[in-house]
Amino acid sequence: MTGPDGHLAALRARAREWGAGLRPLALEIDRDPEAIRQHLDLPAVRYLATMGIPAAYGNEPEKIDGQRHCGDSALERAVVMEELARADVGAMVASPGPFLAGVAVGLCADERQKEWFYGRMLREPLWTCFALTEPDRGSDAAALTTALTPAPGGALLSGEKRYVGNASRARLAVVFARTRPGPLGITAVLVDTDTPGFHAEPLDMLGLRGARISAVRLESVAVPEEHVLGRHLPASRRGVWSFVQIFNQLRPGVAAIAVGIARAAHDYVTAHRGPLRTAEQERLDAIGRRIDAVHRLVLDAAATVDARPADGHLASAAKLRAARLAEDVTLAACGFFGPGARLAHPLLDKLARDARAMEFLEGAANIHRLNLFQGLLTGKVGRA
Repeated sequence: MTGPDGHLAALRARAREWGAGLRPLALEIDRDPEAIRQHLDLPAVRYLATMGIPAAYGNEPEKIDGQRHCGDSALERAVVMEELARADVGAMVASPGPFLAGVAVGLCADERQKEWFYGRMLREPLWTCFALTEPDRGSDAAALTTALTPAPGGALLSGEKRYVGNASRARLAVVFARTRPGPLGITAVLVDTDTPGFHAEPLDMLGLRGARISAVRLESVAVPEEHVLGRHLPASRRGVWSFVQIFNQLRPGVAAIAVGIARAAHDYVTAHRGPLRTAEQERLDAIGRRIDAVHRLVLDAAATVDARPADGHLASAAKLRAARLAEDVTLAACGFFGPGARLAHPLLDKLARDARAMEFLEGAANIHRLNLFQGLLTGKVGRA
């Protein structure tokens, strides 16, 4: 398994320190996700606001162990996101920053688009969103119907999106739409959400409330020609190809979030349960070993994606295992406190609700099983 070098170990230690500022916000942001606006000066939130913006575009986060970590690699993101999710995933996903949209810009944008997007993000803390999923169609690219139709000076964007994190407060969005039938007819565009016709409303959620998961309605939103992503790329490397690459980059980070949630539940039992019987201690120790094993898988997946961005099979394995881990561990943690645990322990209840959301972020379990099976058939995944 790949372990972080000294610089990444220092980044993890600093992210753990930052997490101490998020932890007290957990229940507050679960009740009111907009409360994060009162805490934009926290070190964790300041880092997240620019995480993923390369140094070449002016990002200068504080030095840690003599080195700047911009969070523009899957491995750095996994390290930071695990520790901040361990503190509180709700506060982490409520924070402004490039996140998914930033990864899309890094992979698909030309230089002028990157300068425009990154420049906006560096001037002030902004929320962004990544809009792919549609009502009744999910993230199935073949069924995508949001339309991008030509218009003077650019195009008009029309359609609906669903389950889009932070869309209701985003200032910048990456939206996938269709220009013509077929897999080569899908493209992504940059949208300033102040543009007339962009409407987003938060949905009621049981878990991950900080993410302000939203429904989006697009009514002839004007998109300038210069905001169409991938114009400098061949058609085969836009659309479907691009969001497969984006998901490959993102899945280790989502898996790391799930590991962080599991660690938070393990920490909660250790801190609040009191003396354990021998069998209980053995069960808790086994949970800890399972968390450590999935943690190592996530780091390996992140390192693999950084080395080979088109190879997402290990990222799928990490996401699959970590999502299951988060749900299993949070429910097991409730078992250490007996009947009524979720009523008596609001933080533990929140962890269990947040953990369930991990199944659906960046692809549900069946998508990852299919991806792994395809890798097995093509020889890209070993049989051992």
